Amino acid sequence: MKQIAIIGVFALTATLAGCGDKAPEQTSAASANGSAALPGAAATTDAVTDPAPMAFATCRSCHSTQAGQNGIGPTLHGVVGSKAGAVEGFAFSPALKNSGITWDRQSLDTWLQGPMKMVPGTRMVLPVPDAQKRKAIIDYLETLK
Repeated sequence: MKQIAIIGVFALTATLAGCGDKAPEQTSAASANGSAALPGAAATTDAVTDPAPMAFATCRSCHSTQAGQNGIGPTLHGVVGSKAGAVEGFAFSPALKNSGITWDRQSLDTWLQGPMKMVPGTRMVLPVPDAQKRKAIIDYLETLK
């Protein structure tokens, strides 16, 4: 039973570590000095005032919506209209950094359908297969200015 619990914790850690483009050594270092806690934990969310759609809950496990606050993944504040791989202070994969993508509704929709299909070599692994959830996420991202 103890082995199953350890394997489960390892699998969860590996999944969360893979959802962003931060190098594992940077994630550990940032967590150790307290400068970049998990975004979901760093920002308290009040269900009454938080405008994020339910579909964004998975995104929040790796991404902050606060400017300058990177976590496992880069902040999503101001992402719409920005160049992929351009968030200050975040170590993106070379594949994403060199992709030439500008984040707009279409590129975000394609990205969310399958990040690794769109940019082979990226470290983000979690797709959002449901079109309505992708739309809700993108609508929300457009408000983060």
